[in-house]
Amino acid sequence: MMVMAIVMVMVKKTNSEQQFTRQISVIFLRQCIAKGIGVGYTINMKYARILFERKVYVMLRTFALRNYKNFRDEIKIDFGNVAGYQFSTDCITDGLISKMLIYGRNATGKTNFGKAIMDIGSTMFGGPGYIENGVFLNADSEEDSAGFSYIFDFDEMELIYQYSRFSNQELRDEELVINGVSIFRCDFLNKEYHFDNLKCVDAETANVERYLQVLEGGEETEGVIEPKLPFLRWLISNVALKNDSILIRLANYVRRMVMITVGNEMPYRVRRMSKAFYDSLENPERLKDLEDFLNAMGIECRLILEKLPDGQKELYFAHEKLVPFYENASSGTLALVDLYRRLIPKVWDASLIYLDEFDAFYHYEMAENVIKFFKKKYPRCQMIMTSHNTNLMTNRLMRPDCMFILSRRGTLTALCNATTRELREGHNLEKMYISGEFEKYE
Repeated sequence: MMVMAIVMVMVKKTNSEQQFTRQISVIFLRQCIAKGIGVGYTINMKYARILFERKVYVMLRTFALRNYKNFRDEIKIDFGNVAGYQFSTDCITDGLISKMLIYGRNATGKTNFGKAIMDIGSTMFGGPGYIENGVFLNADSEEDSAGFSYIFDFDEMELIYQYSRFSNQELRDEELVINGVSIFRCDFLNKEYHFDNLKCVDAETANVERYLQVLEGGEETEGVIEPKLPFLRWLISNVALKNDSILIRLANYVRRMVMITVGNEMPYRVRRMSKAFYDSLENPERLKDLEDFLNAMGIECRLILEKLPDGQKELYFAHEKLVPFYENASSGTLALVDLYRRLIPKVWDASLIYLDEFDAFYHYEMAENVIKFFKKKYPRCQMIMTSHNTNLMTNRLMRPDCMFILSRRGTLTALCNATTRELREGHNLEKMYISGEFEKYE
């Protein structure tokens, strides 16, 4: 029996809105057919959009960068470039790479790449983020701005947010595109602004004149002079968008993007920030959860939190005599606690996690346990991990289309594309890497 669904639009729309509406209608029609909705099903377009977006999971499909720090030419990370491997399928979610491992020699820019991916957070929400005083633009380029482009998947909808920067605080331009329709575009350099299709995201009530006044006034936001306030940030903050708005969903995804860098300052950082962490461990369930986490990572221990006479709290290993935790824990254990403190107890689930040199202090088995733990705890979360540990370069844990080499030239290449061989499950990828099989792409 042929199943039909008719989606009727109740309001008159402009050409751009009609294009947007048709695309939504096609998507909704496919879902109706897939779910067996009966003949003659009629629905208001706005309601159809709400029904559709409630079921949508947001994922980053593509990120592209140009002229930023050591990356002069464009470098792109495409989560949708998935090969047909039938093993380690837990590295793939909804047809996109969700667990990724990046290798690269020292000074290839693994940390810089992570900071670049996270730049969208400070652009959309302000605050210090990853702002720093170092060199922002590539020192060998004659271009005056760095370009950032993000393509997100909302099921079958595509959202592109792209912008370029003169510096870490000043935008050159900004554009939002949904399913090929430009919602808005701001050219701050030439003072040209286009807000023609805000109605497509139910933001037609936005007082754009007020926004332009803010630009001219150079308002101070959170202590930082922002002469070119991003319009997307202003739009989300100043328009009463619906909870299921595509912009709200984007904002929720970006807010939950996290970058964690281990680095040499990790033990000092853990000790310095331990007071608030101790307070949280007063909850017996939280203390037991930390203990279980360490045990799952291969560190057999029991933990006790004691309150000292001066009111301070101290964490101990439980033995016949209590052993102070931070003074006696190994660097690997401290790194695990730092990872736990910064991520695991959160009331929200991360959307994208960039773990930079996450296993710098780990034994290779512990590093494997960490990856397995994150696969199980965050199956939908997109994780990018950087490492020098070739023991992790195995098909038991990952797969050739999810392991990448970042070169000194600023290229990012999957192992399956870094050799003329057809990589199979039985190949020893670590041995191939050490023997120089992928050296051309380093």
